[in-house]
Amino acid sequence: MSILHAIVLGIVQGLTEFLPISSSGHLILVPDLLRWNDFAGDAALNKAFDVALHLGTLVGACWYFRRDLARYLAAAARSVTRRDLSETDARLAWLLLLSAVPGAIVGALLSSTIDEHLGQPVLIGVMMIVGGGVLWWADRLGGRREVEGFAARDAGIMGVAQAVALQPGVSRSGITITAGLWLGFDRTAATRLSFLMSLPIIAGAGLFKGLEVAGSGGLPPGSAPAFLAGFLAAGISGWIAIAGLLQYLRTRTFMPFVWYRLIVGTAVVLVFATGLR
Repeated sequence: MSILHAIVLGIVQGLTEFLPISSSGHLILVPDLLRWNDFAGDAALNKAFDVALHLGTLVGACWYFRRDLARYLAAAARSVTRRDLSETDARLAWLLLLSAVPGAIVGALLSSTIDEHLGQPVLIGVMMIVGGGVLWWADRLGGRREVEGFAARDAGIMGVAQAVALQPGVSRSGITITAGLWLGFDRTAATRLSFLMSLPIIAGAGLFKGLEVAGSGGLPPGSAPAFLAGFLAAGISGWIAIAGLLQYLRTRTFMPFVWYRLIVGTAVVLVFATGLR
């Protein structure tokens, strides 16, 4: 795999993991449209590179939220020793971990089905259009709840939404933000919760896939430079996406992302359904 391709795909992963436009969909569509064949049908190599990119976005997100994470982890540790969940930070920490359970279960049970059957370009395009329409509807609700009000019901609903995002084209951040808006959170709070929810699910998926890669022999010889380039590109671009979107949402809406999803989704359906590619 070329280092240039790795950097491009790393940037695509980092930006689209946190912007509500579907990272899995873009990672399938971009190489397909550009006719890149870096993995030559090698599923194990593809999975290994996917792990590298997701670990990159995880590191970028953890760095951005490092102060929050330190506070949440300390509070969670205190809650264990004191057997008391009354502290807001402790409650948030455990609820964010709880929100990863539906996605972890669905991912573990259906990973092969998702990889083999749900990554069709036309289906991805349709999901981008549908997700854009739902985000447009939720963006108009005007909720006022803050992150500190995150409750068990919210963790359950947003966690189920996160599991649905295993379908490429849906967008993990897009559907969890949509669920958060529907639950009454304001735009910034829904987005912040979506990003914090991503940390345990990305870490768990990275560990699960990483063990599979290690079991199949690890990285192929000579692949380390490209994998490192993709990892770094994903981490840096992921940090930029988080910081940029949270700043943007202080005064603006999700409408640019809605239009992007509608336009790109329609174009993908037309190109692949009609054989124009």
